[in-house]
Amino acid sequence: MTDAQNPTPSPGETTQPRPTGSAPAQDDPTPAATHGVGPWPGGPDEWPDDPRYDRELLENGDTRNVVDDYRYWSMDAIVADLDEKRHPFHVAIENWQHDLNIGSIVRSANAFLAAEVHIVGKRRWNRRGAMVTDRYQHVRHHEDVAAFTAWAREAGLPVIAVDNVEGSVPVDRAELPEACVLLFGQEGPGLSPEAIEAATGVVEITQYGSTRSINAASAAAVIMYEWCRRWA
Repeated sequence: MTDAQNPTPSPGETTQPRPTGSAPAQDDPTPAATHGVGPWPGGPDEWPDDPRYDRELLENGDTRNVVDDYRYWSMDAIVADLDEKRHPFHVAIENWQHDLNIGSIVRSANAFLAAEVHIVGKRRWNRRGAMVTDRYQHVRHHEDVAAFTAWAREAGLPVIAVDNVEGSVPVDRAELPEACVLLFGQEGPGLSPEAIEAATGVVEITQYGSTRSINAASAAAVIMYEWCRRWA
């Protein structure tokens, strides 16, 4: 999707016009010139002195897949700004079989501004699906369910498991705490018995078709949206 070429500036941001450019993307696999802005007009003499701006981006253009308010900002500046706004829910996923959905879940967590993503099990995960959003999203690893639940207990966060097992409550009718961890199972087997036992509550997504379950990444996006609908 093509970004607006002259977005409304955020507080402290200059209103200098921002033309479309064809500079190569710095951290985005999308081909150049499909979205973004070109070099800052007027050359270095016209560059803003706001420390959030990246001089290389001002010189070459910014074709990253970021919202307009973050155009030309350095990655560190964007992360720092997001950290001041993050929602109090966390997302966790078990990763015993190198689940390929994790990248997409990280991307959705960034879109819904989750506090953190937790990988439980195997440390290695496929980052391709994250589309570089993992650079803006905090990701933490836990060796096993016991280590994860110990962290959640210390943080004072209830764990809400998401799985269509016996006793689960449809999420639209379930209690969904403002500060919590939403725990998802991997594609296929779902959540482990240890994870379900450690959870404060178990919710499910109401379905109307013939299949027993939906894709793990899709389920995560639905639940995160439901949290944001209530609390964001």
